[in-house]
Amino acid sequence: MKVRVKWIENVAFVGESGSGHALVMDGASEGGGRNLGPRPMETVLLGTGGCTAYDVVHILKKARAPITDCVVEVSAERAEQEPRVFTRIHFHYVIAGKGLKREQVERAVHLSAEKYCSASIMLGKTAEITHDFEIREIQN
Repeated sequence: MKVRVKWIENVAFVGESGSGHALVMDGASEGGGRNLGPRPMETVLLGTGGCTAYDVVHILKKARAPITDCVVEVSAERAEQEPRVFTRIHFHYVIAGKGLKREQVERAVHLSAEKYCSASIMLGKTAEITHDFEIREIQN
């Protein structure tokens, strides 16, 4: 896997993925940026949230669970001193469907956290990672 990051101006950069997609990253005005895009550390959390959401949806669909929506809300704390690594990360999954079984959702979240989500497992080397979930029943 390869990516390319090119400096635009001030503290703005464009990241280009090997799969042909681009993402602008920038800093806040107090750090010399113009707020043109997410901060680089926010993109780490976004990618991790995407990684685990992918796993959970894939696992539930493979189990033929009646999932209709998946939202992962990620909150994190960083160290006060440099390097300002993540020290705590919490994943809150909101899974929606009609007749979802709690055990299936719990299993999918657990498998993502313990086996499949490379990003969260990697971040778990420096951060305490916690998870919880809620199931929203869809009515017709």
